[in-house]
Parts: sequence; structure tokens; C-alpha cells
Amino acid sequence: MKVIIAGAGKVGTMLTRKLLAEGYEIVLIDNNQQVLETCTERYDVMAVRGNCASMETLDEANVKKADLLIAVAGGDEYNLLCCMTAHGINPNIHTIARIRTPEYGEQIYKMRDVFALSMVVNPERQAALEIERILKYPGFLRRDTFARGRAEIVELKIREDSKLCNMAIKDMNSITKSKVLVCAVRRDGVVSAPDGNYILKEGDRIFVTATSKELTGMLKNIGVITHKVKRVMICGGGKLGFYLAQQLSKGGIDVHLIEQDRNRCIELSNHLPNVSIVCGDASSQMFLESEGIEKCDAVVAMTRYDEMNMIISLYAQNYNVDQVITKVDHTENSRIQDILGLGSVVCPKELCSNQIVRYVRAMESTTGAALSIHSFADGQMEALEFRVDEETLHCGEPLKALNLRKNVLIACISHGKLPEIPDGESTFNVGDILVVVANGDVVLHTLNDIFV
Repeated sequence: MKVIIAGAGKVGTMLTRKLLAEGYEIVLIDNNQQVLETCTERYDVMAVRGNCASMETLDEANVKKADLLIAVAGGDEYNLLCCMTAHGINPNIHTIARIRTPEYGEQIYKMRDVFALSMVVNPERQAALEIERILKYPGFLRRDTFARGRAEIVELKIREDSKLCNMAIKDMNSITKSKVLVCAVRRDGVVSAPDGNYILKEGDRIFVTATSKELTGMLKNIGVITHKVKRVMICGGGKLGFYLAQQLSKGGIDVHLIEQDRNRCIELSNHLPNVSIVCGDASSQMFLESEGIEKCDAVVAMTRYDEMNMIISLYAQNYNVDQVITKVDHTENSRIQDILGLGSVVCPKELCSNQIVRYVRAMESTTGAALSIHSFADGQMEALEFRVDEETLHCGEPLKALNLRKNVLIACISHGKLPEIPDGESTFNVGDILVVVANGDVVLHTLNDIFV
């Protein structure tokens, strides 16, 4: 499949890396020659310098023979015109545009056909929904649902006083008194698939698969006390801050949004009448104290600078705020984030890239292809949902008799409405839903790809 990526910024570069790893042919368009040279030195791609919205540039990128155009250039208007022009040249091409301006949201949805858009992505809005979800389910750093909400993969940090600290994974059930499966552990920035003898240490981030009911019991039995979030402090009034404040205020949560730019504060107050907008410097510890940071149930640091967000999150943890969420743009700093212990970390650009990759995979319409795909552990692991059909191998055979590829694990089997966290005796049959966890370097196009 031939894919054109218009815009070689952070999202464009991340998409280039992910799609190349899956064997797609990539053409990269950007106006900046230096950026293109950097990308061609690092990746095996064809590069075209020019305005991505012009016919001349798109012709040079051979848009007539492309299957997909992904427009993630700087401005929304450029991305829209790029998709419309590409569709005018090649009516069969799929187009994806990144649209970030809040005012465009509703009209873009209503006029997708007019703009010739197959899909629209909004990193900030998607990140806001992810953060809202984290706030709704305190106790876990992250939570993804599968099998129509009947099974989940959650992220949990092992603290010094945790009952799980210094315990072997095979002995966990004696403490949790719940049937759970540890499908991955992240230690010092490195993610591994552990066996039963793996000893959990302070600072580890574990990724656990279980049903919702079992997870609730697990939290209770390991002594994690949770309560509903009532007061949230948001530091940063950009697009992401706006979307999140809007969502939380609709849910009846007391939101205090801090923004340093006075004109932006006035603009936000006009659009968010139920949110307390405060003009000030969120990086000042004295200012945060005056705004009552210690009385907040959650603090979300989402200024434009990763370093400032990290400092704000450390302030919040110093005041024992129950939930701390940090927005980052540079995922390559994950080792530093682990050392600092920043709570839940959200990267809008990575969420956006993962959403686009799922669409690209779905375009192939391969028999037995994944129903859904979720990346976690900073993209180092994937959880894929497959339906077992007549073409699936090894139906009815116990899992202990199967030879799976290295770094692949069957984490859940859903028999109709009954999810099962499997053991060696478990089996799957036609119609069942399987959740498969795999190393991010392992590409699984169909369910049968998990077998050796």
C-alpha cells in the first residue's frame, strides 16, 4: 500500500516510523528541506519538497497511484485543501486530515463529504477524552476496554508501600484475591513480558488484564483507596486545556484552569462560563499554593512545555494530590518520566498516530484482521482484539499445547458475554473474541499470525 504523509512534524515523523515498520511505502511532503533531509537519512522514504496543498507537489508525490493521503501539516486549512486537491486528482484515494481548531469541529463532521475526508483526527480532543477517562477511574494510571467493555487492560505503578512490592507474579493472586493476568512490566523504561517468577519492584509499572469486577476487587485487596474526583486544577489553557475543561465541567466537576496569557484567559472565559479561569504562572509554587493545589483531587499539567509540565506534576505530588496527569510531546524522554514518577502520562501526538495506524490497517480488509488495536507502554506493546472464525487454527485446543510467537500472549478469551482470563487449560472456538498482547515490533495482520 502506498501512503503519502503531508507534514514532517512530530506526528508525521511518528507515523512514518510506525507505517514503515509494517511494510508500507511512504512518500513524505514538507516545505522544510532540512527536515526532509533528516527524515530521509533516518528512514527509507521518498521525500518531496513543496506546498502539500498544491497540485504540482501532489503530482510529484504521485498521488494518482497512492492509496492513502494523511495530511498533518501545520494549519487546518492546509490539511483540508490538501485532502480536497488529492481527491480531485485521485477520486479513489482515502484521506485523513488533522483538524485541531475547536470552531471547526461540528462543521467538519457535517461536511466530511464536501471536503472529501475519509477520517478526521484531533489530537487535543482525543487526549482530553483519554484524560477524562483516567479521572473517572482513579486508582489506575491508564485503562483500556475490550470485548465490548467486559475486559480491560490497566496500568498500575508499584509503590514502596504496595502489597505487591517484592512479590513474584505467580503469588499475586494470594494478595489480590482476583483472577488477573500481568501481561507486561515496564522497568527503567524497558518493557518485558514477564513469567511467573518475575519479582515486582518499587517503581515498576505493570499492565494487568482482568474483568471490570475483578479489577475492582483487586484495588480493594491491595489497599488502594479511591474516591470520585470533584475538584480538578488544569495548568495550561491551550486547545487541550479548553477541550478538557469543557468535558469536565459538563460532568459537574469543579474545574480551575490556570493560563498565563491574559487575552487567552478572556477568550476562555467567554467560551467556558462554568469554569474558573485564573490568570497566572502555573510554574510558580507560591501561586499554586495560593490557588489551593493541596485541596484538589487531581492536577493536570498541560502547558506547551514538557519540562514545565514535569515541574508542575512534581509540585502536585509534593502536596499529595491523589491524581496527577502530565501531558508530554516528546516520548523519547520516557526514562526520565519514570524516574521522576509523574503519575499518568498522556501524549496527544502518540494517541493521534495510533488512531491513524488502526485506520490504515483496517483499509487492507484482510480476512481475520484485528477488530481493534490499542498501543500501551509508550507504544512498546499492543493489545489487539480478534474474532475467531472458520479459518482460525487450533480451535478447541488447550493453550498450553499451542506454539505462539515470541513476545505474544493471549490475554483474554470472550465466550459471548462471558470474558475469561485464560490459563493453560483454556480453549477458544469459532465466534469467540481473543485479546492478544504483543511486543510493538511484532506485526499481526491476522489472528493466525500469532502461531509459529
